Amino acid sequence: MNLDDILQNPDHHDLSPSLLGECTVDSPITGQRFVEEGPHVIPTSDLALISGLIARGMTLPALEQAGPRSRIFHDPAWSRAAIVTCGGLAPGLNSVIKGLVQVLHFDYGVRNIFGIPYGYRGLNPKFRLAPIELTPEGVDTIHEEGGTVLGSSRGNQDPVTMVDTLQRLNINLLFCVGGDGTLRGAHAIVQEVSRRKLPISVVGIPKTIDNDLNLVDRTFGFETAVYKAAEIITSAHIEARGAANGLSIVKLMGRDSGFIAAYATLANTVVNICLVPEVPFRMDGAGGLLEALRRRFERGKTHAVLVVAEGAGQDLFEGLPEIKDASGNVMKHDIGDFLVDKIRHYFDQLGMDLSLRYFDPSYSIRSVPARGTDAIFCYQLAENAVHAAMAGRTDVVVGTTAGVFTHLPIAYATSERKKIDVDGALWHAVLSSTRQLDYFRTDRR
Repeated sequence: MNLDDILQNPDHHDLSPSLLGECTVDSPITGQRFVEEGPHVIPTSDLALISGLIARGMTLPALEQAGPRSRIFHDPAWSRAAIVTCGGLAPGLNSVIKGLVQVLHFDYGVRNIFGIPYGYRGLNPKFRLAPIELTPEGVDTIHEEGGTVLGSSRGNQDPVTMVDTLQRLNINLLFCVGGDGTLRGAHAIVQEVSRRKLPISVVGIPKTIDNDLNLVDRTFGFETAVYKAAEIITSAHIEARGAANGLSIVKLMGRDSGFIAAYATLANTVVNICLVPEVPFRMDGAGGLLEALRRRFERGKTHAVLVVAEGAGQDLFEGLPEIKDASGNVMKHDIGDFLVDKIRHYFDQLGMDLSLRYFDPSYSIRSVPARGTDAIFCYQLAENAVHAAMAGRTDVVVGTTAGVFTHLPIAYATSERKKIDVDGALWHAVLSSTRQLDYFRTDRR
């Protein structure tokens, strides 16, 4: 269910959010313009596509705009909220938690707010994890810390068990902060909630450091990750430049989508080769990586910086067994160590000295707090998630689409991963910045 299919066949897709029922409670929010009901945001700015749909007499696909409603579904005085953070760490988790608590408490007057420890495990009694009461005072400075004060874990739990726990706690507002695996778990909870006809809003907040969530412009933590990765690239460049035939390899996050590697390459334009999962490459022979590196040094260059996303080159491991993590994600083989071994062996056989440095900053990048506009974005996501939940929206993820905060059905957000368009402007900019084709293409001197 990608954007192209939605735009070509809009009548086959329902982008409207699920609603728990009629909103009959006056919102306590004052001094802010309310968002009107109905779809507002077309997920494209391509005038030709929009004009074509109108000419064909088709309904324009549109998402509901996020924001406060004048009438809400849940009575704040009787509401009890829970927040769960799942999956790997990413910058901004604590900023989102703080934002949720502040908006619930100060804007809506919700006084019963709980943190669920260690992801969905905290909703399973067998792990004996007690909910944590969250207050504005208790979360006042957590945005300055990396990680999540609630803890996290991978893997889903039985939705029946989790909903049993929500009922025991009398939770009617559940905020699930995480990536595609977390959101699939949230969708499973919604299905069980719907089966029981319970008035519980389940709203997702998109946390995937790879920025690979479908139909969502940007996920929190991504921008901070790019900042930190660019700093590592500076160190790698200094190391490479400080030695004859110096080569620095920097492995960055990006299981199936190379956005961090691509953006970090553009943020610090000292990178000479960028490898991402979306673009296959060979190691050996004409047009292969090894000859590309040799060609660069033979042309008088004294150093090189190579950035590789963790999911790049996985076809080079053909025949090795497939291993999955607790969330069901296929674990990637270590492309960084693979490149180090292959490149060292190749240059040793050539009898050519190579000073090789390898950087893998993945965990140090994941564990920092959000900064700058990324921290602002965390608060805006939290704010709009609370507005959505209080207005009885459920089974949605709050994010930006075409630059506007929207309610996107979780099923669409998790239907496939967003990837770099190798024919688009981003990848063209990477190729222009690195000039790597000058070394991969054998017809260039």
